[in-house]
Amino acid sequence: MSPLVSVICICFNHESFVEKAINSVLKQSYKNIELIIIDNGSTDNSFSIIQEICKQHPEIQLLQFPETISITKAFNKGFERSKGRFLIDLSADDVLLEDAVEKQVAFFLEQPEQVGLIFGNAYHIDEQDRRTAAFFEVNQENKVIDKSLFHVDYQKLLEGGLTMCSVSSMFTRKHFELLNRYDERLFFEDLDYWLRLSLNYEIRFLDDFLVEKRFIKDSLGNQFHKKHTFSKKINRSLRKIYSDSLKRNSNKQEHRALLKRIHYSMEQSFKNRLWLDLLKFSWLEILCRFYILFK
Repeated sequence: MSPLVSVICICFNHESFVEKAINSVLKQSYKNIELIIIDNGSTDNSFSIIQEICKQHPEIQLLQFPETISITKAFNKGFERSKGRFLIDLSADDVLLEDAVEKQVAFFLEQPEQVGLIFGNAYHIDEQDRRTAAFFEVNQENKVIDKSLFHVDYQKLLEGGLTMCSVSSMFTRKHFELLNRYDERLFFEDLDYWLRLSLNYEIRFLDDFLVEKRFIKDSLGNQFHKKHTFSKKINRSLRKIYSDSLKRNSNKQEHRALLKRIHYSMEQSFKNRLWLDLLKFSWLEILCRFYILFK
C-alpha cells in the first residue's frame, strides 16, 4: 500500500495565500495524505478562511494557537497529531506542485534506510503567483547545474551557500523521532535539523521541481541578519546552532567549514549595525579558531 504522508501546514497571517497552499495539497496526484493545518496566532482573516475550507473537507485536522509560538514548537505540536511515515513541513504561503508528493514518495522508496530526508528544486514566485526564477539554477533540460547538490553532507551544510531547499523537502517519521524532533529552543527549524540529521544519516537530492516558494518582503526568510523584530531571535538561534556544531565537529575541516558560516553572520551583523550580535559572533569565531589550532 502507498505509505501515508503527513503534510503539516503552518499559517501566520497568510490570508492572501493560505487557500492556494491548502488546495495544492488537496489536489495532489498522490492520495494517501493527511493534512494538518496550524493557525499560529494569525491576526488577519487567515483562520476564517481555513475554517471555511475545513467545512468542505472535514478530513482536515485544524489546530489554532491564540498566540504565536515558534515554528519549531508549532510543527512539533502538529507532529503529535500526525500518523504518516513521511512528513512535509509546508508554509501557508508556498505551493506544492500537483505531482510533488507522488515524486517524493517514489524517490524515497528507492533509497536505503539511512536516508532520512530528500529535497528537490523549487520555483520562486512573487505575491501575484508569477514564477521569477529557479531556486537552484537549471540548464535547458531543467536539470540543476550545480552537481554538488547530489552530495550534500554535514560538512557542506556547515559551509553554507546555496545548498538547502527546505521547502521542497520530505523527511521520515522514524528519523524525526530518533533526533527528538525540532529543537523548540530555536526560532527556525531547518538548518539545525539538517545538520543533526546529516551527522549520522543521509540526505538525497531529487533533480526535479516540486514546489513554488513564495518570495514575500516581510517573510521570515527575508529577515535574516536584518535590523528587524525577528533579527535578535534569528541570530540567537544561529549562535546556538553554531555552538552546538562546534561541540560535535570531529575534525579541523568541519571547524573550518563552520568558520565560514560564522564569518558570514559577522559580516551581516556589521552591515546592519547589529553591534552586540557582531560581538557575540566574534566570540564564537575566536572559539572556532582555537578548536582549529588546538583540538
